[in-house]
Amino acid sequence: MFPVKVIALLAPGQGSQAPGMLTPWLELDGARERVLEWSDRAGLDLVRLGTEAEADEIQDTAIAQPLIVALSLLAHGELRRERALPADAPVAGHSVGELAAAAIAGVLTDAEAVALAAVRGAAMAKACEAEPSSMAAVMLGEPDRVVAWLADHDLAAANRNGAGQIVASGAADAIARIVAEPLEGTKVRALKVAGAFHTGFMAPAEDELRGHAAGISPADPVRPLLSNADGTVVTSGREYLDRLVGQVTRPVRWDLTMDGLVGLGVTATVELPPAGTLTGLVKRQLKGTVTTTVALKTPAELGSALDAGQETAR
Repeated sequence: MFPVKVIALLAPGQGSQAPGMLTPWLELDGARERVLEWSDRAGLDLVRLGTEAEADEIQDTAIAQPLIVALSLLAHGELRRERALPADAPVAGHSVGELAAAAIAGVLTDAEAVALAAVRGAAMAKACEAEPSSMAAVMLGEPDRVVAWLADHDLAAANRNGAGQIVASGAADAIARIVAEPLEGTKVRALKVAGAFHTGFMAPAEDELRGHAAGISPADPVRPLLSNADGTVVTSGREYLDRLVGQVTRPVRWDLTMDGLVGLGVTATVELPPAGTLTGLVKRQLKGTVTTTVALKTPAELGSALDAGQETAR
């Protein structure tokens, strides 16, 4: 007998966006109509932003977040229509990707997820204006040593991504210092972001998001739904929504999320568009465990996702 394979869906976070990324997906039946509906809920012209806007415009946190969530959900809708993946496939999202994951698992509707992403992005962008803050990627180095070094500089390990990557977050002058004088054995690269995400700098955004979330009635997940907070499967929709709200000031533990995928027996992943980043992390961190990875960037890759889903169904 062949060993049972388990496939997981991954939803990417901010930084994965690219100009024109929505264009090929709008050619699918019903896609434009869905995005127009979500545009109304988000208060943004997502069709124009995903097809015509330049890189600088979609880098804006208030735009990038709902646009990414919308694209991920558009692609998932096509996979669901094609019955490409098992209905009980686990799902995990990175940072704002958790909103797409919540919709895929049935905690939120697609429209609620896109609207919440718009509120989240706008609130975080506003919080970034309060005082100078930034982020930087720290590559290589022993993780605990890097985290301790960042703490010595009054910085937080905002994203522990595994695969030798930690993202530092905090005051702009402190970020500048670690870029200029990296810890021995590491490489540090400043990131083009609006501010210090996943830290106390985002407290005003958390408050605003909590007020909006109070009007949402979440459902419990219908498939295994992993949390960035600790990599565990969350079975309560209300708890997951609470975690989504608190996540803007708390670290993203993608390293633990990948460990959680392994604990579920995952051997294959399909990353929803705009795909690539999470697939790269999985390949480096889970080499030998996850043997099939699909980065679903355009409808042209749908066939690869279909093949991966059929393999897991054998």
